Amino acid sequence: MLTRRAFTLGATCAPIVFATPALAADASALTFVTDIYNGYKGKDSPGRALDSEAAIRRYFEPSLATLMVKDRKRAAKRDEVGTLDFDPFVNAQDWEISAFDIAVADKAPGQAVATVKFSNQGKPAVVSLDLVTIKNEWRIRDITWEIDGKPQTLRGLYVH
Repeated sequence: MLTRRAFTLGATCAPIVFATPALAADASALTFVTDIYNGYKGKDSPGRALDSEAAIRRYFEPSLATLMVKDRKRAAKRDEVGTLDFDPFVNAQDWEISAFDIAVADKAPGQAVATVKFSNQGKPAVVSLDLVTIKNEWRIRDITWEIDGKPQTLRGLYVH
């Protein structure tokens, strides 16, 4: 039979047990996003090249990656630049960034949103990454930027 003390102790400890997986999800999503943006710190930083199918699939979930890869292949056949003619992680072709402020919030199990704030060449910028887990690894489902005061998305570039 449960005593009042045992019930109170169990109720007190329960939030700790149930909160731990959410904190772990935030930490792994934060690690994923931080790893991406560490490539953009400092003058002449290389960023994250999206110059191969493997690189694209490393960061983006399958349906978005497929759109990006198909677009690159079509453009290559015509000897043109694809739809993505800028770096989607910083919404620019050139960058000089010294620091990032990254915040990650859970949306649902296996889903999170990362908001990345930074200053690129003296201009403030905010990039939002919609994240999902696939086989226990985080991938980007979409990226949102503001262009001329209006939100635009990476997926929106490919789906008209």
